[in-house]
Amino acid sequence: MKNLVFSIDFKSCNRLNCSRTEEVIDWLIKTHVTTDKFYIQPVDSGIDELLVIDRVSQEISLQANKGQLPESSVTKIIYGIFGMIRLIAGPYLIVITKREKIGDIDGRTVWKVVSTEVLSFKRTLLHLTEQQNAHNKTYLSMLDNALKMESYYYSNNYDLTHSFQRLYNTSPDFHSMSLLERADPRFTWNGHLLRELSQQSELGRYCLPIVHGFIECQSCTINNKSFDYILVSRRSVYRAGTRFYVRGIDTEGQVANFVETEQIVQYEGNKCSYVQVRGSIPLFWTQRPNLQYKPKFKMNTSSHIEVFKRHFDDLVYNYGDQVLINLINHTGGEGQLEKAFSQSVTNTQNPKIRYEYFDFHHECRKMRWDRLSLLTDRLGEDVKRFGYFAISKDGNVLSQQEGVFRTNCIDCLDRTNVVQGLLARIILETQLTRLGVLEASQRITDMKTFISKFNNIWADNADAVSKQYAGTGALKTDFTRQGKRTKMGLVMDGWNSLIRYFKNNFGDGFRQDAIDLILGNYTVEENEGISRPSPLQAERDWKFYAVPVIFVIAMGMCLISILLPDESWSEQFMYILFWGTASVVSLAVIYIYGSEFVDQPKLVHTHARVNGAVMYDTPKTA
Repeated sequence: MKNLVFSIDFKSCNRLNCSRTEEVIDWLIKTHVTTDKFYIQPVDSGIDELLVIDRVSQEISLQANKGQLPESSVTKIIYGIFGMIRLIAGPYLIVITKREKIGDIDGRTVWKVVSTEVLSFKRTLLHLTEQQNAHNKTYLSMLDNALKMESYYYSNNYDLTHSFQRLYNTSPDFHSMSLLERADPRFTWNGHLLRELSQQSELGRYCLPIVHGFIECQSCTINNKSFDYILVSRRSVYRAGTRFYVRGIDTEGQVANFVETEQIVQYEGNKCSYVQVRGSIPLFWTQRPNLQYKPKFKMNTSSHIEVFKRHFDDLVYNYGDQVLINLINHTGGEGQLEKAFSQSVTNTQNPKIRYEYFDFHHECRKMRWDRLSLLTDRLGEDVKRFGYFAISKDGNVLSQQEGVFRTNCIDCLDRTNVVQGLLARIILETQLTRLGVLEASQRITDMKTFISKFNNIWADNADAVSKQYAGTGALKTDFTRQGKRTKMGLVMDGWNSLIRYFKNNFGDGFRQDAIDLILGNYTVEENEGISRPSPLQAERDWKFYAVPVIFVIAMGMCLISILLPDESWSEQFMYILFWGTASVVSLAVIYIYGSEFVDQPKLVHTHARVNGAVMYDTPKTA
């Protein structure tokens, strides 16, 4: 992988352990809330200061703690500042109120955000109209939805946004920055929320860069040798969203559901790292929900070759050579996408990328999952060529990763998870053998206790990433957990598919708005509803309200007519026929106009584009 900004300097220091001049505070914090100020007070830190936020003037400053805390203030313990956001009622401060320790990476603690609290600057809402107040409550609900998405992580003194290799390939100046300043913006989920705090460099130690995805740290033992196995998935903020509302690529070359997954092994001070990425098929295509189980794919006729090139130029710059593993079907709509993807790779003529197609469902039909070995065999030379990052306990680089596998299926979830897990296992066996944990003659699959733990970590990763994009846990995790396909796994896949259907059609519009709000793809003005119309005022077409009511009434009357006998059989038959026909017709109308009845995002119509991250229907001018 390439370094992002700074050049390699192997002699300067151990990059993963060199000192930082400023790190986010890692001590107890108290908030003191008064009628006119928020006081953020580090406790037992050796720093006698207060971060003061004026609720009236909205000024933010650092002050010496000279006993100015009012006795009447409401005091509580927090664990960091998530950020600030402006809604119709004014600014809100978001603080972390509960956390859970995940483990340690390079000797530094990683925390999972368990709960947050949103504190309003305004003491009352009397300055709002009734409609503004209602809309402000809706925005607060969106914010609450976004904050309650599982799997936000942070560290007070370790940069979670960068891989081991990127952290090493930097200069000492890089490590002198605050964590937020040097964080990779691709994976900093509260970057927008911290923009006001980050404008003052002296506040850097109060700014927590937060990643979204999955992190698991486990202590493992093989051959009586203990090591740490760590899995980190970083979800990109660019083109982030839900399964059907965010597909393909945008005009900035960003793709939907882009996730960087890093596998880390720590043993007696030695460290190994291996990175894979996933991302939506990098073409202009959509698949909008319309009540059908599988909505039709729609490819835009606009030329995508320039943004296609831009996407892979960025990947090559950040990661090195690319092998593009495409796992979609060769028939139907997926087949059209496969042909377009393959042709685009050919047209690009980029020697740094290689296309590898594997029709997962066709090759592994009838539960022949052993046939995945056909794919891993074809990737064998690339696995050796790319290698992995390794650093000895004395700070010497033993090897670097020269490229990555970019894997995708349609959602970049279920099939993608299976293949990424297989590649990670192959690399891990090589790493553990090199570290001396495994003997040369041993296979990792023979280590039953460890392989069970490994499989479950990857299955948990699959579930987490799937919930964030599709709303449910991943499919096919029985293979990931147990190494084989089971009938119970098929049943669970059916259940998850049903839940996905309802969430994608009737809940993802609101969830998409929540993501756009927290990432700053849509910004709320305090006087929204007066100076400019609110997108929340958009009203549904009359069919949305009338037709479902007609269907429910007709179905109810039809059932009553069937269950309650009438003296005249012919009259009862006419009732059943009438109400049955009404039910079928109304249901047909709902199906035909399906897109009118799904939960649509509201904020996209007037959102401010940020880094080209949002594009739901057709490509727009950058």
